[in-house]
Amino acid sequence: MIKAGRVTVDGEPAHLGQKIDPDTAQVEVDEVPLPVRPGLVYALLNKPLDVVSTADDPQGRTTVVELVPLGTRIYPVGRLDVKSEGLIILTNDGALTEFVTHPRHGVTKTYLAMVQGEPSDRSTRRLRQGVELDDGPAAARSARVVDRHGDRSLVEIVMAEGRKREVRRMLEEVGHPVLRLVRTAIGPISDRSIKPGEWRHLTIEEVRKIYRAGESDG
Repeated sequence: MIKAGRVTVDGEPAHLGQKIDPDTAQVEVDEVPLPVRPGLVYALLNKPLDVVSTADDPQGRTTVVELVPLGTRIYPVGRLDVKSEGLIILTNDGALTEFVTHPRHGVTKTYLAMVQGEPSDRSTRRLRQGVELDDGPAAARSARVVDRHGDRSLVEIVMAEGRKREVRRMLEEVGHPVLRLVRTAIGPISDRSIKPGEWRHLTIEEVRKIYRAGESDG
């Protein structure tokens, strides 16, 4: 890969036998970052209900960090509100955190929402085209009804940003309050085998997939 020119260090083509400082060097393969700094860790947690997405909580509630005992200081990448469930990444890699959370990179998050009522095509179209919230307009990348249960419906909604309680507020704005909300994917990363409260390590290749997906979306 180095001979083929696919590897760069700090924006310049790498060469065989080159030495780098892993604490400062920016290494890319095929223009996708390759984390090389020693001690970087990445975890994927399925956050249960009533767990807060912070490193600590003044009210003494259980935090996502407490559920992932990696033996080093880590932080959640973005947030899920206390009454929401699903996938959240925890890491000590500030570059990945910024990449996933900043809207300009376009890393999508996919949610399944159990809502009250039966959203019409007009309602899901409004979600895609944009609804006005108290902090500005918000639009989903995609929104569709995937199942119905009596007077309740299951809506899949894909977002490229993550303002506070945004998905809940959008669905309430179109007349369908959320009864349960689960994040099922972060970019290309999903894993139905992880039960609530369980976690696993993310691989470096999965981290690179996130970078690739963000760049292609953005």
